Amino acid sequence: MSNAFLSRLHRPDRPVLVFDGAMGTNLQVQNLTADDFGGPEYEGCNEYLVVTNPKAVETVHRGFLEAGADVIETDTFGGTCLVLAEYDLADRAYELNKTAAALARQVADDYSTPDKPRFVAGSMGPGTKLPTLGHIDFDSLKAAYVEQATGLIDGGVDLLLVETCQDVLQIKAALNAIEEAFEAVGKRLPLMVSVTMEQQGTMLVGTE
Repeated sequence: MSNAFLSRLHRPDRPVLVFDGAMGTNLQVQNLTADDFGGPEYEGCNEYLVVTNPKAVETVHRGFLEAGADVIETDTFGGTCLVLAEYDLADRAYELNKTAAALARQVADDYSTPDKPRFVAGSMGPGTKLPTLGHIDFDSLKAAYVEQATGLIDGGVDLLLVETCQDVLQIKAALNAIEEAFEAVGKRLPLMVSVTMEQQGTMLVGTE
């Protein structure tokens, strides 16, 4: 797999690549109103801002790049149809993920130089339903991740980041979905997974 991100990461000098910080927190400090989100019914849906107020998302991306970040994450942490359904936006999941990826791609390219290329990670959050706790069945969760991953890939991300996972079964669904998306688009990308651990040393569902 030939990929600019991997080529940078695996250089002989093994450079440290710095990722950005919190998207949601940095959107909140902009004091956005319901109008910025497209109306009161969408207020709090950060993922919808890539359509209703992309400048707000772009401001966050640019701030991290100006601070020296090598990698910015797309505004898609809650971008599956399952989470977007809470705002009646489930049918726009692919569109929002692709749009968010394209926006981040454009901003990253603006800051990229031969000496310091910038990269885009497609953010795929854990969602609000955990399969181990019976909130959702495996196949439904996988299908949601297939749609999200496909949108992110089509939008131009350099890698996919399944982040802050709380359930090993959720990770399995995401990884299976990503493999399916890779096959569908005929393209493979680097993949990262991060987990959230509780103070007692286990994940939320009790996994060590």
